[in-house]
Amino acid sequence: MMKRSRTIYVAAMIAGLASVAACGNQGGGTAAADAVPVAVQGSEAPLNPQGPDPQQEDLAGAGLPQADEQPEGVAPSTSAAAPSEEAPSEDAASDAGAAGGSDEAEADETTPAPSPTVAKTQKWVKIFSGPSQEDITPPKSRTAGSKVVELNTTESDEIGTYVTDGAGRTLYRFDNDSNKPPKSTCNGDCATAWPPLLIKSPGKIFPDGVDPQIVGYVERADGTCQVTINGWPVYYFVADAKPGDLNGQGLNGKWFAIKPDGGKTSNTPASPSSARTN
Repeated sequence: MMKRSRTIYVAAMIAGLASVAACGNQGGGTAAADAVPVAVQGSEAPLNPQGPDPQQEDLAGAGLPQADEQPEGVAPSTSAAAPSEEAPSEDAASDAGAAGGSDEAEADETTPAPSPTVAKTQKWVKIFSGPSQEDITPPKSRTAGSKVVELNTTESDEIGTYVTDGAGRTLYRFDNDSNKPPKSTCNGDCATAWPPLLIKSPGKIFPDGVDPQIVGYVERADGTCQVTINGWPVYYFVADAKPGDLNGQGLNGKWFAIKPDGGKTSNTPASPSSARTN
């Protein structure tokens, strides 16, 4: 019995070490920390602190017609005649049906879109089938990384459709990297000028306009995890000051804003540019 207990203990220790390998050294966190931050939360209207209106009367039965006794042989007065119980006309029924259909249509329009599901899992990172239904606040820092990453698409008249983060900041790919297998070669001073988009573990990635099946991450030389699109590691450019900037486009003939399929956008001279976000 003692030998079996030791065997189980050793197996548990091995599993624990495996859980912190690779990108797991970013920290496990708690369930509360893994929750997607919500910017706005709804609240129910408070109940009436005074309770029910004491002057409110019970109106049950109010307004019901009272039967008046009439002398035999005397016709009832027209003012006291019982209300007609004739069936509603076809026009009235049609109007009622149309009103009911309109209410149903309005109810359908207000039905919220279904929440995204997990489309792919890569070790401790979950890639979802679409954008989050919650409001996510992107991190201000481009170097710290986050446990929640958004990928969006943006249209540009100059270079076409390219990928941005949740804050609208342009994401680039580097020709010196490889995607089969995924590998990042931009380290040291290069990574200072081109900060990698990092995902912390356990992490969640919500792509919008990008196929979740081609989204993942690659472990860098320093042990951090860099988001990839179709195997290509993605980066920011330090000289992009605001959303829509494309100052790194075509730089040195090797840096290009990345397309939703992982390809390169069309080459343009590196100069301050702006784009419109969907």
